[in-house]
Amino acid sequence: MHVLMEQGFTVFGQKVSWAEFSGQVFALVVVFLAQRRSLWTWPVQLVSVTLLFVVYTSAHLGGTAARQVVIALITLYGWWAWTRRRDPVFGVVVRTASWRERLAVVAAFVVGTVVFALVLDALQASWAPWPDAAIFVGTVLAFSLQGLGLVEFWVVWLVVDAIGVPLQIGSGLYFSAAVYLVFAALVITGFLDWNREARRTASTARVPA
Repeated sequence: MHVLMEQGFTVFGQKVSWAEFSGQVFALVVVFLAQRRSLWTWPVQLVSVTLLFVVYTSAHLGGTAARQVVIALITLYGWWAWTRRRDPVFGVVVRTASWRERLAVVAAFVVGTVVFALVLDALQASWAPWPDAAIFVGTVLAFSLQGLGLVEFWVVWLVVDAIGVPLQIGSGLYFSAAVYLVFAALVITGFLDWNREARRTASTARVPA
């Protein structure tokens, strides 16, 4: 791992380590696989978070580094959950969240961000505790909702992307910032795909037997 951090290449005068490059590329692959509801989403995610944990620790982004650990734990749950809830023809069953669930997600995002930002600030674990905390909490929520098969996880990812681009630039991780922009395009495509699938599932469920 040390070699992956030390070695890399330069783009427009900015150093990109192999660890950052590989971790972000695998993260892009995860979005592509999630859109297609592939079980490979989860093992590829494990590789990505391992690499990015080292990258963000080196960049003094404690919240973003810590989220990689939590993502790894949620990834194991998601992998298990998807293997149990699969349609033999259409794959993982997805649905839209209820308004109560959506309000719960918003509340969890706001409260979680405030609490974790204060923790990061107190521990001096991040140079930008508030956006760092928001990305951490948003990521945890997004992967949790993804494991449950809720379409809204894509919307949470868009919020994370919007916060993440300026944070990555401020941290000197320009390649990661560019990847976040690509994420946004893939996330929108994924949202549309999952939303169509959720509508199809809902309409099928309403058809009388």
